[in-house]
Amino acid sequence: MLVGVCDFPGNYAFPPHGYGGIERWLWATALGARAAGADVHLLGPAWREDLHPNWKQHSIRLEDLAPGTTALKELQDACYDLLIVGHEYPSLPNWRETADTLGCDIATFQHSPLFHHSEDAFNGRNRRLYCYSRQMVNRYHRHEPIQELAVHAGLGEQEPASARGQGLVWVGRVDEQKSPHIAIRAAQILGRRIRIVGPTFDHEYVARHRRLFSADHVEWAGELGGSAKTHAFHGAETFVYTYSRDYVEAGAAVFGEALRAGTPIAALAWSHGTCVEAALCEQTGGQAVLDPSVDDETASLSLAEAIEKASELPHRSVQEIGFDRFDAERHFEALSGSS
Repeated sequence: MLVGVCDFPGNYAFPPHGYGGIERWLWATALGARAAGADVHLLGPAWREDLHPNWKQHSIRLEDLAPGTTALKELQDACYDLLIVGHEYPSLPNWRETADTLGCDIATFQHSPLFHHSEDAFNGRNRRLYCYSRQMVNRYHRHEPIQELAVHAGLGEQEPASARGQGLVWVGRVDEQKSPHIAIRAAQILGRRIRIVGPTFDHEYVARHRRLFSADHVEWAGELGGSAKTHAFHGAETFVYTYSRDYVEAGAAVFGEALRAGTPIAALAWSHGTCVEAALCEQTGGQAVLDPSVDDETASLSLAEAIEKASELPHRSVQEIGFDRFDAERHFEALSGSS
């Protein structure tokens, strides 16, 4: 089986050095395809030059290829079975026109809750859209999506054997949508230290909650990548997940990253059918599913209870479940339709 994994223009490399969503997912699909025995070509100029030389790379993008060109003919002659691509591309006319000439399957994962696809982008058969949660499946139901947990990976992020760490960790971008202030308050209620890992996207939001963000129990780590990011999960007793009441999480990488590191999760959710519900179970974390009308203090108290529950879970079994649930090879087999 020949698989092409396509990059796209953006601010991150493939795989990214730190954060990134689709970029990490595309790298995980390439790793999963290779583990499943497929031949893999990395298509596009944004793939990093420091990858091992046995990765075959073509610095071309389908949307840039004109009919009759040598580059297009080489792709056609290669006889790809599957192209894996970012979710925007099946709705991009130039990309679709070239992809259709290759006659192969297309698979993508919906990483945005807001993107509008063309009516004929997917058919549930040879052009397949995958969504993380029941909430996302419902949002994109007209495109016949398939529910599937996403796997994300970075370069040099091999997880060490699980071990019970210390304190709490929150990982993500620091802004209103991700609402880490609720995690910080929950930690304060419990008298626990919490480490905030991630870039600050919204300084006004941080200023509004300055008393919490500047509290003595808070450690700011900034943005981490590679093995440092893996160890941020691994070194904590519990990973704490939050988001705002009006935000829809399309498919958070942090669930798989935390569980594969052996770190149980305490998660806040504002409805049922979300990524929290899809990713977690009683063996991997504690959940607080609340009515959006409750105030932040009530939410923090409920999240504190979820943290206490999650902290009791054995890290070794959490990691075993994480490796199974967020396995790159299994994920690729689902995307390829062979599972």
